[in-house]
Amino acid sequence: MSKRLRSSEVCADCSGPDPSWASVNRGTFLCDECCSVHRSLGRHISQVRHLKHTPWPPTLLQMVETLYNNGANSIWEHSLLDPASIMSGRRKANPQDKVHPNKAEFIRAKYQMLAFVHRLPCRDDDSVTAKDLSKQLHSSVRTGNLETCLRLLSLGAQANFFHPEKGNTPLHVASKAGQILQAELLAVYGADPGTQDSSGKTPVDYARQGGHHELAERLVEIQYELTDRLAFYLCGRKPDHKNGQHFIIPQMADSLDLSELAKAAKKKLQSLSNHLFEELAMDVYDEVDRRETDAVWLATQNHSALVTETTVVPFLPVNPEYSSTRNQGRQKLARFNAHEFATLVIDILSDAKRRQQGSSLSGSKDNVELILKTINNQHSVESQDNDQPDYDSVASDEDTDLETTASKTNRQKLLGKDAN
Repeated sequence: MSKRLRSSEVCADCSGPDPSWASVNRGTFLCDECCSVHRSLGRHISQVRHLKHTPWPPTLLQMVETLYNNGANSIWEHSLLDPASIMSGRRKANPQDKVHPNKAEFIRAKYQMLAFVHRLPCRDDDSVTAKDLSKQLHSSVRTGNLETCLRLLSLGAQANFFHPEKGNTPLHVASKAGQILQAELLAVYGADPGTQDSSGKTPVDYARQGGHHELAERLVEIQYELTDRLAFYLCGRKPDHKNGQHFIIPQMADSLDLSELAKAAKKKLQSLSNHLFEELAMDVYDEVDRRETDAVWLATQNHSALVTETTVVPFLPVNPEYSSTRNQGRQKLARFNAHEFATLVIDILSDAKRRQQGSSLSGSKDNVELILKTINNQHSVESQDNDQPDYDSVASDEDTDLETTASKTNRQKLLGKDAN
């Protein structure tokens, strides 16, 4: 973390002192107990990071701090600020409340059900309302008012909204204006740095043309966030995007699995459509995040009563927006041991690079760069990567050199989970 938290900062959910976690997409700081509930909700609800023991891009941390300091929590607790709420018995959690059920029920109502968010007047056509909100967002991102934009996003504004009259997206506007914190917020909510405007320019192009070099470099990093995170998970370093290196493909320290079953699994992976491959890659990204957050969680707890089975997240939580088949496949990822999971991650990285180079050679605009960890709607961009892969050694945590037949069968099933 770039600086120490001020002593006045408290947990957004229970007002407990000295919060050590942040919810990136909510713009709030959290205590350990409340964070344990956030982790169980899933990244589609709350994206948590430790403030000191997790690597932060400086401007992403600055974005969260700015939101917190400017009252972002009031967006999620709007109706609780009304004195009538106190009279009716509705209140937020406090530090003395039990995690289960008190804090957990409050947090789920606050972030999952959005029970306290300000509601717009009902209209017959919801799509018009969303379009109006998105146009407001498109206009607001040229300013530094982050909390206004977060409020619009919380109400349904779309970060990837393509303005029909302006011919561009909010991220184009923020990039042209040099608003790097707005760009961070939009990216967290799924904005695509590779989207072209009506003249064929991307947000990266606008940032470079405006002399906003830090913003341009950060947008490129966001563009490769998914594959960068997977590479860092295995070998502890990221590609050098400034010098045109956009992929690192690690290699297992021991012999690669060359069995027929493993080859068949890799072939199945390569035969997936771009859409299904991107879904699988995002699922693997979420599993990497779960494993890394678990490691930080265990390392920062004092193994007191807090570290109980009620705070463990054994597999990826269910995302109701996904099919039951996909949710089952996501949960199966937790069964992979270190060696099996590393093999799958390497396969994903290798095929991501192969697909991107293939689209570049063929001139296709189908995006296979896997731009963002949170996007649900994929957009097309032109490839910029022509470098050769770098190889880092990844030591296996297993005593055996080969995966077990049963584990490989599960892996093969996972890779083909939505292919039929």
